[in-house]
Amino acid sequence: MFAAQEIVQDDKSEFYRELATQLGALLDGESDPTANAANTAALIFQMVPDLNWAGFYFLRPEGELVVGPFQGKPACVRIAIGSGVCGTAMEKGESIIVEDVHAFPGHIACDPASRSELVVPLIHRDRVFGVLDLDSPSPGRFDVLDRAGFEQLAAIYVAACKWEEHAG
Repeated sequence: MFAAQEIVQDDKSEFYRELATQLGALLDGESDPTANAANTAALIFQMVPDLNWAGFYFLRPEGELVVGPFQGKPACVRIAIGSGVCGTAMEKGESIIVEDVHAFPGHIACDPASRSELVVPLIHRDRVFGVLDLDSPSPGRFDVLDRAGFEQLAAIYVAACKWEEHAG
């Protein structure tokens, strides 16, 4: 049985290295994308300070993002590609840090307590198929070290899953 281990947070880069190790151990031997998304969101929400939402949105054949496993308050269910931070990160295929969501044109406010956001695209075989979304109630919560850390966590999630077996 996996049990998350507390991580000393003095060095942000080391924090993310240790969190990546824990995520790898948590997902080891499991290839189901939904199960892995649920456990990834739970571990992030438990271990990363100052978050009020952590979870996934996945691209659907209709061409929109649909909420997946997450931790936090109930979320917006559908997001158009190019809309809000999640839809923009999906469209551009790159991570986006927003220091103040109220200053982001077209921000979609699912939780009015959210003040900053980091969205990381999920990429498999050069195709963006969803995003990992992190919200914080603190303005300016995320920086380039957070972006690099969450990009590594997203890559671990993607690598752990067997996408062809769960297509549909």
